[in-house]
Amino acid sequence: MGHMHGTHATDTRIDPAFRPAVTTPMTPAPTANVPAHDNPCLRCGACCASFRVDFAVDELQSHGGCVPDGLAVEITAHSARMRGTDHARPRCAALVGTVGEKACCGIHEWRPGPCREFGMLAPLGRGDEACNRARARHGLPPLD
Repeated sequence: MGHMHGTHATDTRIDPAFRPAVTTPMTPAPTANVPAHDNPCLRCGACCASFRVDFAVDELQSHGGCVPDGLAVEITAHSARMRGTDHARPRCAALVGTVGEKACCGIHEWRPGPCREFGMLAPLGRGDEACNRARARHGLPPLD
């Protein structure tokens, strides 16, 4: 299973019109039942600009998964990493917008497991320690 680490990244962005060719049914995001205007994740993006994101290569499109290959780098035979998340100032290549103002994942439906599992209560306005640490790195107050 993948994990997020606090370190490195570059300000790289993707075309917001980009849509991968393959769509595989995934577990619905926890944001599905939260009105957009009440979901802090749709304007925050701090986690996407704070942590390294590693995940199993099986999640890449070329291996039968959903994550677009162009947004990740295979780092071993079994693991991949989202581009931009391993630099001194992390910023995932899939992050669109301005952190803390209006930011979202450009591949939300196809994001890797660690991103799906991160901050599960944040869409409900309740942060956890990692979410609040990421927000603090960007001068944002903790959720709750």
